[in-house]
Amino acid sequence: MSYWVLFLVSMIACSVGFRMYIWFFSVGYGLAIACLSTALAIGFHNSMGMAEWIACGLLIVYGLRLSGYLFIREIKSASYRKVLSPEIERSKKMPPAAKISLWTACGFLYTLMIIPLYYRLKNHALPDASLWAGIAVMSIGILMELTADIQKTAAKKKNSHRFVDRGLYRLVRCPNYLGELLLWLGVLITGVRALQGWWQWALSCLGYILIVWIMFSGARRLEIRQDRNYGNSPEYQEYVKTVPILIPFVPLYSVKKFRFLIA
Repeated sequence: MSYWVLFLVSMIACSVGFRMYIWFFSVGYGLAIACLSTALAIGFHNSMGMAEWIACGLLIVYGLRLSGYLFIREIKSASYRKVLSPEIERSKKMPPAAKISLWTACGFLYTLMIIPLYYRLKNHALPDASLWAGIAVMSIGILMELTADIQKTAAKKKNSHRFVDRGLYRLVRCPNYLGELLLWLGVLITGVRALQGWWQWALSCLGYILIVWIMFSGARRLEIRQDRNYGNSPEYQEYVKTVPILIPFVPLYSVKKFRFLIA
């Protein structure tokens, strides 16, 4: 299977962002990952073993769950729609050329994120310890994201006006982003023993570096919004001073001062 087939699949899947540009990064993201993983399973089905099927299956389930969760939240959550309202207005005013640029960039990024697994399959690498280790890390990441979403939903049902600091939110303030980092670290690990040449390594590492940057940017955006909503609460001030924002046990409590991250 050619890389350009994957790129086309990614572009088609994330084209839902033309409805609202933020969907390039949310609903379209989940759909792209699910469709790309399905394309890998179809394109390499004759040479895939059980481990490769599990890896593709995890990504398909992850992508469908994420896009479905985000879509349903947008429909059912009035508070989330309020958060999105400025983005909806911005999307209406965004020039077509800007949307096309975002579409292309996202389509390319999503292929980079799954490219370690793509090269493993394309290079016909035999199943090994790195593949199974990657699957284990992927599973932990997906489970962490699912648990964080469930805990946040439950906490908001009890008190929609309070920040969440229970469960995984005692470990880090953005456990869903941490789960995302673990998921894609797992995908990178699946390719460790299979990547060939500097070009495959460069693309695989670039994909992970970009997702790290995006997750820290998301953490910064969330921190700024939460400071605006809860900054007057002494309890919140104590929480942000004692719980790391993204990486457990690393005393990094704030990233809002890092302006190179997307606000």
